[in-house]
Amino acid sequence: MLMKRITAVVLLCAAGAAAAADITVSAAASLNNAFREAAAAFEAAHPGDKVLLNFAASDALVAQIAKGAPVDVFASADQEAMDKAQPHVAPGSRRDFASNRLVVAVPFGSKLDLRTLSDLRQPAVQRLTTGNPASVPVGRYTKAALEKVGLWGELEPKFVFGTNVRQSLDYIARGEVEAGLVYQTDVASQAEKVRAAMVVPTTTPITYPLAVIKDAPNAAGARAFAEFILSPGGQAILARFGFGKP
Repeated sequence: MLMKRITAVVLLCAAGAAAAADITVSAAASLNNAFREAAAAFEAAHPGDKVLLNFAASDALVAQIAKGAPVDVFASADQEAMDKAQPHVAPGSRRDFASNRLVVAVPFGSKLDLRTLSDLRQPAVQRLTTGNPASVPVGRYTKAALEKVGLWGELEPKFVFGTNVRQSLDYIARGEVEAGLVYQTDVASQAEKVRAAMVVPTTTPITYPLAVIKDAPNAAGARAFAEFILSPGGQAILARFGFGKP
């Protein structure tokens, strides 16, 4: 009986150790491909550790964290979402780790001639897409860029808003809209179905911050993963997927 109890305790401790090695990373949808490869590289360099990835629109991830979701690292597609998460962030852990560009994208075989944002006004462009400006960073970048040139009010009725940037990318890839405003890296992820028609100047640089969550279940693992993303190896992975330096 005593040996059975000892065995049970050992098994419970082993299970606890395995769980402690899990690192939960909540990341913006546009980071999907790059962070999957980064997670695999991190795990290869840290045997026994497991990176659990959770992708969604940045604001949705903030809401999950605020409700107590067990998150170790948060990576956002804009500074505004990270600002909202700031009460839950470990002091001194917030760092910018990547940059991106906003583009007008069209289905790969589109014959539309889009050279300026004003070209989105033409009747042939019946439907547009981007993320919802109320909750998705790419939508905020889009709205600000179009407001700057006085086109938001006119073009807003054409928009079908996605719950995250990858949903908008899918709308473009399936030809359900004539064009959309997404990130340059998103276009690269579906290069056989989508192409960029133009780069869109943004009112603020598109920078991605990450941070360790204050009450992270695995704070040590969170710091290790964050440092890996900021390291030359992590930065090389991001560059392969089209992200720029922060």
